[in-house]
Amino acid sequence: MFVVAYITAPESEGKKIARHLVERRLAACVNIVGVESVYRWEGKVEEDKEALLIAKTKADKVQELIEEVRKIHPYKLPEIIVVPITQGLREYLAWIEQETS
Repeated sequence: MFVVAYITAPESEGKKIARHLVERRLAACVNIVGVESVYRWEGKVEEDKEALLIAKTKADKVQELIEEVRKIHPYKLPEIIVVPITQGLREYLAWIEQETS
């Protein structure tokens, strides 16, 4: 099974985290999208420009991906949300398999 992991990070750290995951074969590809986030943190409403990382990987890599992100991520509580890929281009899914093996 394949999944997409959504990870937010400071804009300045997004590419570093993405490369780290791809170099270690924990993700076949990571898209980096600029976003503005509004959230409540420690009793205050905050606003930040962040990078949204969209990482494509295999389900059996998720725990290791989470552990690696937590090691290098500057946030105390990074957003890491994983959703299953229920359908996709067969050749693309095969490529994810190849690049994360």
